[in-house]
Amino acid sequence: MTALVARLERHQIAVYLTAIAVGGAVGLLLPAAHQLEVAIEPVLALLLFATFLGVPFAAIGRALRDGRFLAAVGVVNFVIVPVVVFGLSRFVADNPALLFGVLLVLLTPCIDYVIVFAGLAGAASERLLAAAPLLMLAQILLLPLYLLIFIGPAGVAVVEVGPFARAFLLLIVVPLTAAAATQWLARQHRFGRLIERSMLALMVPLMVATLFTVVASQAGAVAAVARQLLVLVPIYAAFLVIMALVGRVAGKLFQLDVPATRALVFSGSTRNSLVVLPLALALPGALAIAPVVVVTQTLVELIGMVVFVRLVPRLIRSDRRRRPRRQPTVR
Repeated sequence: MTALVARLERHQIAVYLTAIAVGGAVGLLLPAAHQLEVAIEPVLALLLFATFLGVPFAAIGRALRDGRFLAAVGVVNFVIVPVVVFGLSRFVADNPALLFGVLLVLLTPCIDYVIVFAGLAGAASERLLAAAPLLMLAQILLLPLYLLIFIGPAGVAVVEVGPFARAFLLLIVVPLTAAAATQWLARQHRFGRLIERSMLALMVPLMVATLFTVVASQAGAVAAVARQLLVLVPIYAAFLVIMALVGRVAGKLFQLDVPATRALVFSGSTRNSLVVLPLALALPGALAIAPVVVVTQTLVELIGMVVFVRLVPRLIRSDRRRRPRRQPTVR
């Protein structure tokens, strides 16, 4: 079992790409694959539980005191991202449904699987974990304001807090509490250590299950309106590229260390698609295409994250080697 886990970890990028490809094939070939949608939240919650188990909770406390990193995450996600999104959204400004979906997903920073991908790239996952509640609260408060500015009062009228609150409870509070309890139990009892080791060994399979479930359940819906959605692919891809560069520059300006800068790149690039999807599904008929607009972003982002896991460490490391003394370390 140990050898199998080590082998999966060595080849995890290829395994993830395979999961995406197989999920896409299943979603396109089996009409009933969309029913897998009900499994997205449970499998994602398990993935985040395993992720949180691997982060020492003492490190989270230190990360919360890292005001420089939290300020950088706030500026990137809530000052720079809206400007970038406004510019990119002009390409679909004449289609209200596409526009609303693009704004809905790109204006909300990710709080869930970004922690997993960031950790794979050597980023400061504990800092992203500490920032997650703040990011969630900020996007709940600011999303209506951004929609009011970008598309007027009609955009604000359809936004509900309920889906955000539910996702925050199921995907952050419950897994985080369970992970904290398991870590405590692992210090007290052998059974707790067994649970902890088993869940950490399942990290790669759980990521595979998440990728497969999301792609398989949504591929059919995306394919059904693929022609309308083609214009979104370059928009979402451009967002990833732009935000990777923005994160790198912001890391310099805020004088962050290497792991924090990588975390900032991932935070600015990944979006809260799985959390806003229930909100998109509850929109009125005139905006019925908005959910597949959100899902299209998910599919583009998942492929982008697999690339980022390899690219970001090279992008940040080469820059940091030139000026090692200017990087403060959180202690």
